[in-house]
Amino acid sequence: MQGENPCLQTENRPDTIERRPARLPFVVYVLALGTFLMLTTEFVVAGILPQIAGDLQVPVAEAGLLITVFAAGMVGAPLMAMLTRRLPRRLTLILALVVFAAGHVVVALGSTTGVLLPARFLTALATGSFWAVAAVVATRAAGEGASSRALGIVNAGGMLATVIGVPLGAFAAQVTSWRGTFWALAILAVGAMALIARHVPRDGAAHRPVSIGSELTVLRSGRLWLALAACSTTTGGVLAAYSYIAPLLTDQAGMPSGLVPLVLAGFGVGSLAGSLVGGRLGDSHPHATTILAPGATAIILAGICFAADAPIPLTALIVLLGLVGLGANPVLVALAVRYAEHAPTLGSALAVAAFNAGTAAASWIGGIALASGLGATGPVAVGTAVATLTLIPTIVLALLHRRATATAAEPVAAAAAAA
Repeated sequence: MQGENPCLQTENRPDTIERRPARLPFVVYVLALGTFLMLTTEFVVAGILPQIAGDLQVPVAEAGLLITVFAAGMVGAPLMAMLTRRLPRRLTLILALVVFAAGHVVVALGSTTGVLLPARFLTALATGSFWAVAAVVATRAAGEGASSRALGIVNAGGMLATVIGVPLGAFAAQVTSWRGTFWALAILAVGAMALIARHVPRDGAAHRPVSIGSELTVLRSGRLWLALAACSTTTGGVLAAYSYIAPLLTDQAGMPSGLVPLVLAGFGVGSLAGSLVGGRLGDSHPHATTILAPGATAIILAGICFAADAPIPLTALIVLLGLVGLGANPVLVALAVRYAEHAPTLGSALAVAAFNAGTAAASWIGGIALASGLGATGPVAVGTAVATLTLIPTIVLALLHRRATATAAEPVAAAAAAA
């Protein structure tokens, strides 16, 4: 098994990988384009939430369920990974984009939450499947020495959505309507299908799916569950606040609604830079990255609570939140894939599910806090608490890694002493 699985081979090695290719394969950037669409549709609702609520004539908190149900749908990524495990990975990516496009057409034509919520749920299932398979394809294409860097690029495609996709979606909703945003995403998904079909290679002979029972044995890994717990809380903390960022900016800080897309773009620029930097640091210092990033996130979220009435400091803190809040995500995905050993797609899918389980739970609690006496700062307070919890599993993982490294070094030290 160790001769067949590079992820397993690196388990007891030091964090620093010496072999690092200078240039990543082009397919990594094609996959990043796909995640650009996936994260645009997940985040864009936060920027156009008031328009959707007004058009559907429902409270903002109820319209916020479009975010919650999408995150809940992506929790089904492991199930989709198991259902598509025997399909070629390229075909799985294309089929996911087909469902993605169809779901956006339904949302664009829908007029009630009873139609929009199921459509968002099905779209999220396709999104989770795409993201899980894309992560495995990217790591295999990049090689063992650049897996976190490749995942950083794929994740940066999603972060680029917060720089370009989400602000443009919010701007389009103000100029035309929020439905035009969903029509545009459906059309772009069709174009992404052609690129995936052209550039994602066919599965090689080495791609032989193991049995379901064999894949499920990876669930016995305690380190995998610790990595998944960190995935859940680190994203949940950020998204609890980000999901209701528009009411915070307009109702609490008194900022004009026309400036909200600019603040969202600032968050996106920060998150794009954070993803690239986090991916590079993750190949050499994974555990330090997964501890420092959530710790800084909790501090910034606490600062947002205190600066909620001051537009300029609030905007600066939101940009910083983007910089550090999601920077550890590619590292956590790489760790989940490593700890899943012979079931990398399942490990990646579980990471996607954990990210979105945290998002669903935290955004739901954030919606309750928004309607409470805390008002617009309620979701940020929830995010602060959730982000702080990330330190528990990441510190434990760092200690386990240190112990494993010390144990592996003992025979070498003994031989050196004897010599």
